[in-house]
Amino acid sequence: MHYRPFGRELTMTRDDILEAAAQVFREKGFHGASMANIAEAVNLQKASLYHHVSSKQEILLELLDRALEILLERISPIASLGLPAEERLCLMIHEYLQILAENTDLSAVLLFEHRSLEGRQHARHVPNRDKFENLWRNVLKDGVQSKQFACDDIPLTTRAILGILNWTITWYKPSGSLTVDEIADHYSNLLLNGLEK
Repeated sequence: MHYRPFGRELTMTRDDILEAAAQVFREKGFHGASMANIAEAVNLQKASLYHHVSSKQEILLELLDRALEILLERISPIASLGLPAEERLCLMIHEYLQILAENTDLSAVLLFEHRSLEGRQHARHVPNRDKFENLWRNVLKDGVQSKQFACDDIPLTTRAILGILNWTITWYKPSGSLTVDEIADHYSNLLLNGLEK
């Protein structure tokens, strides 16, 4: 049983709870995690947790909102730069991987737990997700129009790029042999130049 310091429940913030919940969801999965697990992670009584949040669905939706808010805030300005599409795409790849590496718990929730959202929450999440994906689609579209890219199916190519980038968080380690920037350079080269010699 965890020791709860006197006054801890009064000083607990929503951010503390969300940060702990992201870690719990990453470790146990949304369905494997309980409100009791989240309460324990922040040294709260389960009943006290309900003073801050009403349900796991509420927590999950807020975590997804926060993740997409970070992504849109940092990727949108790059996508809007007055640079050739190829340069913007490379910069977006670098920045996206950096965000994933900086926010591993939140990223894992975004990428692997969004399917756990129920009807109304899912419907609210989808437009934000689509807005983020459209940043990538639009850069690809610009590249096709400027004849930099040969891309027959922009939606499929967008999913392929994001799939490669997203899966990185399942194996990347800060102590590994490659930095985030080096991985981003490899991906950029692969996507823009392919495997052919």
